[in-house]
Amino acid sequence: MADPNYPSSEGPTSAGSTPSETPGAAGTPPEDGVNPGTHHLLPRAPAISWWMLLITTLAILMTSVDHQILPAVLPQVSEQYNLTPDQAGLINSVYFAGLVVGGIAFGYISDRIGTGYRRTWTWNIAMLFAVIGGALTFGLAGSFIAFLLLRIPMGISRGGSEPVNVAIVSEWWPKEHRGFAVGVHHTGFPIGQFLAGALIAIVLGSAHWSAAFLVIPLLGIPIIIGQTILGRKRHQATLYRKIEEMKQTPPLEELSAKSTGGIWGPVKEALRHANVRWAVLLCFLFLYGEAGVVTFLTLHFRELGMDVADAILVSGASGLTGWIGQVVWGTLSDRLGRKFSIAFLIGGYVLSMLAMLLIVDLTTAWLVLLFWGLFRNAPFPVVYALLVDSVPRAAGTAMGIMIGVALGVSGIVASAVSGVIITQLGFTWHYVVLAGICLIGFIPLARITETVQVARRGRGGPDAPVPA
Repeated sequence: MADPNYPSSEGPTSAGSTPSETPGAAGTPPEDGVNPGTHHLLPRAPAISWWMLLITTLAILMTSVDHQILPAVLPQVSEQYNLTPDQAGLINSVYFAGLVVGGIAFGYISDRIGTGYRRTWTWNIAMLFAVIGGALTFGLAGSFIAFLLLRIPMGISRGGSEPVNVAIVSEWWPKEHRGFAVGVHHTGFPIGQFLAGALIAIVLGSAHWSAAFLVIPLLGIPIIIGQTILGRKRHQATLYRKIEEMKQTPPLEELSAKSTGGIWGPVKEALRHANVRWAVLLCFLFLYGEAGVVTFLTLHFRELGMDVADAILVSGASGLTGWIGQVVWGTLSDRLGRKFSIAFLIGGYVLSMLAMLLIVDLTTAWLVLLFWGLFRNAPFPVVYALLVDSVPRAAGTAMGIMIGVALGVSGIVASAVSGVIITQLGFTWHYVVLAGICLIGFIPLARITETVQVARRGRGGPDAPVPA
């Protein structure tokens, strides 16, 4: 049963009233599009928020591990199926296509089914795609066609679980500490990158390569069970009551709301806000820079004379410091504002791209990539928090569009264009062009409206609601 402080949506709250899940307020909640922010660097939240943060971080870690499996076992896959390079590339293309579809579709579906505790239902389905796909890949690995087709549900899960996962953690933390929560949750990516290597190495040392895909159900099933237990209506109602007792702001004005406006309602609501449109372009530029570097990094190191083992090892160095930037800038964005944090990170990306020109040996490669790690993944939690601030009722759709469009288009364009530039002009111009691409990010940033109230007041800005 829901907490008594919160009216139930199952029936009317009084004679003549309509069903409602609106919390009993300690004060008037902030309007949509405005996050009160905080003057404190150390977050304060009820225990339920922390448990939800743990579960969603583990989910992102699983997503990261899933993303690393195919590149790690691709040599064995190619050998078993006698694949040509273009056939091997097709495997990743199919997975990537599923990722784009999953991001847009599940983000949209989660808004249609409902925010808050109802997102658990959508999220569990997205996660089950990966769990079932991983188990079937292990069982049907003898057929290349079956293996190829099973990359589709794995990609759908990878793309679909992330926007819903971010929406969940955002909706189970006080509004004041949204940036911190999303930033910590995103540390699952760099941690998963290194954990994947260890897990896959253990599997390949004692079993067939297909057994590596069993890592997904082994991680995913406990996470799904934990989310199913915690992500319930009565727990959310208790959480909101405790947040108000702590004199903070509940993340939503209602325990759960469904998007209105017909079948295109969530899409229209998301794209109507200028912040969403400009954030897609901004993230495209960040992801373009990232894809341009990562795709050819090992090749560059091999041209510098590094052996294969050193080149592969150092190419993942940014993951060692990646979690720092995510936590620090996610947290600071709750106090200094989303725009200030993004501006700093654009500068960090530009410097990192240019610093690649200083790499001449293994030592300089370690130093430059550790520096890049402070910025590489940090923009995305801040932009996610910006989107949830801007369109809380269509957050899943907004983030799904951003992941699907920005990640999809950047992945297609960046590798192809960078390959041509490297072939014709070399790595020096390659990194200069990537720095210029990232620098363009200041243009969409200038069009984005700040959503953190503390930051707007601190800079003498108006206290009026953020325009849609």
